Amino acid sequence: MFDRSQALIVFSTAPDSESADSLARVLVEEQLAACVHVMPVGHSYYVWEGKMNRDQELGLIIKTHADQYKALQARLLVLHPYDVPEILAIPVSHGLPAYLNWLFESVKSS
Repeated sequence: MFDRSQALIVFSTAPDSESADSLARVLVEEQLAACVHVMPVGHSYYVWEGKMNRDQELGLIIKTHADQYKALQARLLVLHPYDVPEILAIPVSHGLPAYLNWLFESVKSS
């Protein structure tokens, strides 16, 4: 049995479907994430370099293990087209035990 408190949901965004698909594929292939769910296009409003922006982005919901967070973050920083990508990690407090077991078995051990 795995410690469920070690499961993380990491949020990120991508500017287009090609970038989102590429990021998702690499993170799963390299076993840094068990699954990456690519959300449909939405709009992000934010201030960057003193200017209000409104851009279309796809959301990424990345499921991983806390032991792999640093490696996942480093890989996203290398691959991501943004200079400062959104990378936010939130711990999982509860989850279906069978799903969490699959998640931990799918992410490489550190």
